[in-house]
Amino acid sequence: MSRRDFLKTGLMVGAGLGLSSILGKDILSSAGIITPKRWVFLVDTFKCVGCGLCVRACKLENEIPYDVPVTRTWVERYVVKKDGTVLADSPYGGRDGYLINNPQGIVVPQEDIAKAFFVPKLCNQCTNPPCVQVCPVGATYQTNDGVVLVDRKWCIGCGYCIMACPYGVRFFHPVHKVAEKCNFCYHRITKGMKPACEDACPFGARHIGDINDPAHPVADIIKTQRVSVLKDEFGTKPSVYYLGYDSLIR
Repeated sequence: MSRRDFLKTGLMVGAGLGLSSILGKDILSSAGIITPKRWVFLVDTFKCVGCGLCVRACKLENEIPYDVPVTRTWVERYVVKKDGTVLADSPYGGRDGYLINNPQGIVVPQEDIAKAFFVPKLCNQCTNPPCVQVCPVGATYQTNDGVVLVDRKWCIGCGYCIMACPYGVRFFHPVHKVAEKCNFCYHRITKGMKPACEDACPFGARHIGDINDPAHPVADIIKTQRVSVLKDEFGTKPSVYYLGYDSLIR
């Protein structure tokens, strides 16, 4: 056998084995023997300092006009006064960080503050997404790995999905004139990268993960620690989990 024939035979055998492996994986997955990937997100509110770097990174990554007050992700500030008053705001989604102690434009003396914290928010990629159910043209759909996407080519801008979302994460894109929202940076995570917001966070407050991978640290935290989801009573089954949840969160 010549060197050329040897290499040709080797490539054919290798391709055959690779194809068999792929087919085998699909068969095992269909049979429930291999659990498919399921994307989830973990937000650690204890680590968020409200710097706004995640919001800025998201806008740049996903072509959201920087100076327009719409965002795929945002950070809310909560200040609870000792008299029980709760002040909460998110100017420009917290894009510029919270450098001044003036929630809702009110300067609160330090001695009057009982507690204060920041809460990053993003699309919850619901397991039962009401936005998908109401879309009349199928422009909003759910992938097999749990992420809800919007097809800009099909969206007619009717706004039903924006009204149906109980978390207020959807908005009209000011340029494309279609529904817009966070998608966990699907174009990045499907290539093995982290979402832009996670990459930009210097404090480790944001983490993407696969809930079906028992070796993944995010899956381990969600399954073994006390975590919460937003508005659990709606039955949408969010895929964004919070460490340090507070009942005051809107």
